[in-house]
Amino acid sequence: MCPETGRTRLSYHRAEEIFEENTRLPANPLASPDDIEDLDGWTLHWLRHSALTHDAEDGTSTPMLLARSRHASVRSLERYARRRVDSFARHVAERDPAARRRT
Repeated sequence: MCPETGRTRLSYHRAEEIFEENTRLPANPLASPDDIEDLDGWTLHWLRHSALTHDAEDGTSTPMLLARSRHASVRSLERYARRRVDSFARHVAERDPAARRRT
């Protein structure tokens, strides 16, 4: 029960159903609204992958990613937090000592 609203909280399953139903069109931008029942939307699990990936790309440390994701090992975290090549390049460029001396 939510102390502020007096309403019961959503279960994970129900929250995922609502999220998936309401992201069907954004997840399928070329689809017609008439076909909405046949479309798949995003899932909360996909959202979790995305959030961890963005955190990793922004340079969040591995211990912090492990804590936020509640993973016990780096190996299991790797499946979630996949950094893109351009994020590695940006990370290296931001920490390049030669570039810092030039500014």
